[in-house]
Amino acid sequence: MSAHILLVADGRSPTALSWIAHLQALKYRVGLVSTFPCPQPEGVQDFYILPVALSRLSRSVPASAPSKNHLSSPSRIRTVIRRFTPALQSLRYWVGPLTVLRFAWAYRRLVQALKPDLVHALRIPFEGMLGSYTPGGIPFLAATWGNDLTLHAQGSPLMRTFTKRCLNRADGFSADTHRDVRLAAEWGLAPGAPTLAVPGAGGLDLDAIQGAEGFDPTSYNIPAVGAWVVNPRGLRPGSVHQDVFFAAIPAILAAHPEAHFICPGLAGVTQADNWVAQFDIGANTHLLPKLPQPALWSLYQQAQLYVSPSSHDGTPNSLLEAMACGCFPVVGAIESLQEWIEDGVNGLLIDPRNPHSLAAAVRRALDSHDLRQRAASHNLGTVRQRAAQEVTRPLIDAFYQQFLP
Repeated sequence: MSAHILLVADGRSPTALSWIAHLQALKYRVGLVSTFPCPQPEGVQDFYILPVALSRLSRSVPASAPSKNHLSSPSRIRTVIRRFTPALQSLRYWVGPLTVLRFAWAYRRLVQALKPDLVHALRIPFEGMLGSYTPGGIPFLAATWGNDLTLHAQGSPLMRTFTKRCLNRADGFSADTHRDVRLAAEWGLAPGAPTLAVPGAGGLDLDAIQGAEGFDPTSYNIPAVGAWVVNPRGLRPGSVHQDVFFAAIPAILAAHPEAHFICPGLAGVTQADNWVAQFDIGANTHLLPKLPQPALWSLYQQAQLYVSPSSHDGTPNSLLEAMACGCFPVVGAIESLQEWIEDGVNGLLIDPRNPHSLAAAVRRALDSHDLRQRAASHNLGTVRQRAAQEVTRPLIDAFYQQFLP
């Protein structure tokens, strides 16, 4: 009988769904405790929802999401949260850990009934915090995505306390960056605990990415000619400095008036609309809805530049996907991204809080076809060697086997 792995994750997340697919390909039995309301993922045999940290109020939760417990219909409270996001996001830093306490008993009872061979929480806030209540005798693995330790753990005294609790309980640890493996030890991970560093989605299907189709620029009134600069990071206050991105656009257009700035995930976001109006860049800026993955990959294939002005990050899946598609990266000069990008060789590193730094790098990249061409070959090789699923799946399997009977 295959080993039973219970994941604690945001069941809506493409990253979590990708991880589930990798485990299924490795012939594990997969269960899921989702911290957000969502449909039951295909092939998941045990499925439950424990909506910690106000997840029922998330603006991305569909009103019709099915449930097994604890879910309610849309409310006036959700409308208020949507209206004042991101101003009220810090509320989760204070209330979120308290909701973990509320659901801890239900979670322990659930795990005791399911008796999985191991539990793996796919990020620390708030899945790992909940997973730290895994009953003794069942291996518990924690994971970080992005900025769990560099940003969220610092959000409040409760966040610090529960982050330390999570890593003190963890029998093993996985991350999407070697930086977090180092930081986890500083936050309480036991010396000698097994660790794994692979992309957060578990690895890329390069054939699917490079063969993707489906992005039609005419559907969004984007001219087929000119340079396309893609920023797919959405609104991530405190980590991705989208105000800097929009502030840099006028200086870029002064040198490259043919450039167009394409931003999936920002359609209908009031703050983004305000930035476009403030800098008078509406003719060259395109705020798109969230795109299906194949359409996003197709967009990367047609674009020249990928831009992410982040000061807190892990290894964004969007970065690796863009690199695999030959899209030249311009990203924040932070430790995690320097694990993938060498400035001036296969991308450009910027001060993510400085519009002049970002504008200068984008102008340089658009001016140098040779730089972009050399980087495209370099980046595809890097992704193939370090992030392709053929490479990462055996690593994931070997990591789990250390905890299985």
